[in-house]
Amino acid sequence: MTTTHPATVSAVARLDGLLRNYGHLGTLDLLHAMIMREFPGRVAVTSSFGAESAVLLDLVAEVHPATPVIFLDTDALFDETVAYRDSLIRRLGLMDVRIARPHPRDIRESDELWHRAPDRCCHLRKVLPMQRATEGFAALIDGRKAFHGGDRASLPTISLGAGEVFKISPLIRWTEFDIERAFDDRNLPRHPLVANGYRSIGCWPCTRPTEPGESPRAGRWAGSAKTECGIHTFAGSGI
Repeated sequence: MTTTHPATVSAVARLDGLLRNYGHLGTLDLLHAMIMREFPGRVAVTSSFGAESAVLLDLVAEVHPATPVIFLDTDALFDETVAYRDSLIRRLGLMDVRIARPHPRDIRESDELWHRAPDRCCHLRKVLPMQRATEGFAALIDGRKAFHGGDRASLPTISLGAGEVFKISPLIRWTEFDIERAFDDRNLPRHPLVANGYRSIGCWPCTRPTEPGESPRAGRWAGSAKTECGIHTFAGSGI
């Protein structure tokens, strides 16, 4: 069993300082401060290359296209997601995309687990490989947004994850309208499945299109109480 240790006083103090100095900044200024000033060479972006991912990736590329981007290939992704990843890498000029994959033995163990034990499946296919891929980074940038609901609704732009890794959520205050406008203003390509009603895209066994009026993440693990895969809450690097 993994033990989560309380954050040290120094980590909490630094978080307070980061929020005081940068918590009020707009998205691009915040990204520039985190990537170029506070965590140079020690920050990465975690991205699913999903329905809304192009916006954050384009902003990061504008600040520093060599920023490491960690993409989790669970071996259960839609083919469209893999193709979209490759096209966005070329389109945005991303220079350091790192692909994290589960261990072959974990793939074998998790086969068909999504039906009876989805938390275990996510742990093997997502949490463990992401722990390995993010080891050594002091800060991780993610694309979470408050309008997706759940625990995301009250997140600050900068928080402290397990393992005292700082978590940067530069789009947390963005609305759905802001995302749509950015796609148009920046002429960004859409994930192919968006046209089919997919608004949050993960592994194919656990993702469905959303219905009108549903939240963007209603199509993830539909029919269950599960709302998160665990990569934003695991003990360790903590993304």
